[in-house]
Amino acid sequence: MQSPAALPDYHPVSPGSGWWAVCLCAGWCGTCRDYRPLFDALARAHPGVRFEWVDIEDESELAGDLDVETFPTLLIADGHRALFLGPLLPQAPVLARLLGSLQAAAPGVAGAGREAQELFERVRAARSA
Repeated sequence: MQSPAALPDYHPVSPGSGWWAVCLCAGWCGTCRDYRPLFDALARAHPGVRFEWVDIEDESELAGDLDVETFPTLLIADGHRALFLGPLLPQAPVLARLLGSLQAAAPGVAGAGREAQELFERVRAARSA
């Protein structure tokens, strides 16, 4: 597993603003390993979205008490509110469609709940430092 410092930098959005797509995975998960190149390609294709990869074992403080049952699990936020938290098929078009639909409907979309919001705030604080 690469260290965060060794990963490509796909963060053109200033911290605390813009959209975030956070993938919660584990280094031992084969599905996650297969999904990583697709996730990175989506990051390059969506420069207005900050993509973050969180290994829930290496960065357990970010996951907190969240019980991740299925990999990959995605968190999507508009920069202020967590709008989606849940498992997602490990296919780039699925994430791209979800992201697009949330961006189109953002003003009217309800937040994803307290647990998702707290997770987003931990990730944003850790990755904006």
